[in-house]
This record gives sequence, C-alpha cells and structure tokens, in this order.
Amino acid sequence: MGSTNFKDHFSSGSAGYATYRPTYPIGLVDALAGISPGLTRALDCGCGTGQLSVLLAERFKEVIATDASAAQIEKARLRDGVTYRTALAEDSGLPDASADLITVAQAAHWLDLDKFYAEARRVARPQAVVALICYGVLHVEGAVDGAVQRFYYDTLDPYWPIERRHVENGYRSLPFPFEEIPLPPLAIEVQWRLDDLIGYLNTWSAVRAAEKALGSNPVDALAIALSRSWGDPDTPRRVAWPLAIRAGRIPS
Repeated sequence: MGSTNFKDHFSSGSAGYATYRPTYPIGLVDALAGISPGLTRALDCGCGTGQLSVLLAERFKEVIATDASAAQIEKARLRDGVTYRTALAEDSGLPDASADLITVAQAAHWLDLDKFYAEARRVARPQAVVALICYGVLHVEGAVDGAVQRFYYDTLDPYWPIERRHVENGYRSLPFPFEEIPLPPLAIEVQWRLDDLIGYLNTWSAVRAAEKALGSNPVDALAIALSRSWGDPDTPRRVAWPLAIRAGRIPS
C-alpha cells in the first residue's frame, strides 16, 4: 500500500471514534449518488471506522473503504457490500478506471492532495465524481452551546493541529482542480444525552494533545460545568454540524 508515513491522530482513540463520532445523513449519499455516472463502485478514502462507508452501500453496489490506520479499520462498522482495506488514500490499490465516486470525509486535510488527486484520476471511470466532505464545529441546543464554543475555540486553541483550520473554513482553502458541482445545504443532526456529548468531545485530537501537555483531561472540567446547566443528563438535546461538500466531476 506504499508508505505509511502519515499523521496518525486517531488510532489511539479508534474505539471511541467508532462509538461517538456522528453518522452522516442519508441525504448526503442521495446527493452524491445523484451526480455519479453509475452506482457500481464507490471508493471511500480515509474512511475511519466507516461512518460514511456503510451509508454509501445503501446506494452503491460495492464500496471499497480505505484508511491508513489499521486500528481504525479494525473497529470499522461491518456491512454487506463494504470491503475495508488498510491503505493510503494516495495509493488505494484499485484498478484503473474502476470507481464511479471517490469520497474523502473529514480527512482531506491530512492528505497529500496532489498525490490523492492523481490517484482519483487514475481510478475514476469516465465522468466519475470526487467529493471532499467535512463537518464543522458542532452547535448544541440551549445555553450550554456557549460553553462548548469556548472550549473549542479558547481552551483547545493551542492544541488543534494546524490542518484543523481547513475544516473550520469548509475546505475552501484546499486546492480543488475540478469544476465544482453545487449540492443542497446539508447538516448532521442528532439527539444526544450529556454522556454522548462528553464521549464525542473525548474523540477530539486536541483533547488528547491537551491531556498530554497538561497532565489532565480538560473535558473533565467542562463536563462538570455542563452538568450544572444541562438539567437531567438523560434529557436529549439537539446537536448539529453543518456539512461542507466540495464535489466535482473528473474529466474523461
């Protein structure tokens, strides 16, 4: 699969990633299927534990899902029609001209994009679609959102990898050498209890970096503060992330 010299921020938290990372709306898959030239094969690169991969299998006959982290692949969600492989996005191992859709969800900012785009062109069937997908900073229903925003932007600011800025601006700062296809606005929405939110926050790479630097987990103090304003911790609150999608057609 080529070199595994990649920035691995997630293998150590793969179990939490599989449990707490939000899934994508089926509307995203419908939109991507609607612009793809066929529904035979999708390649989901940087798949993590398969949040998008399993949904793509609702519309595509075959999904090849790759991630450079073997630990993420080990925790991936199993589903008929999805084949997981430990492989770099820049070196998928697929045959030439074999994919209708190539996706990268919440991972494009870690890639060598020049090499990835070359690989996408190689594996693309005529008029195949490539899509970079990310979700931005979450918003939580009610007054607790202010504390969550301060935690993200202030407490954790020194600990976010520099690549995270690309997510915050919806990947607009990343090069994208394809004619873009506009898609309708979409968002991830869930109803979470307090424990669900805390579990998700603990999957953030900046939290692990802060814990290593400070000797304690900054989420613990936030959890105490949130518990005071949440009310019954088992009462669900709406949590939403706006989706940013840069989709384009790969010329024949």
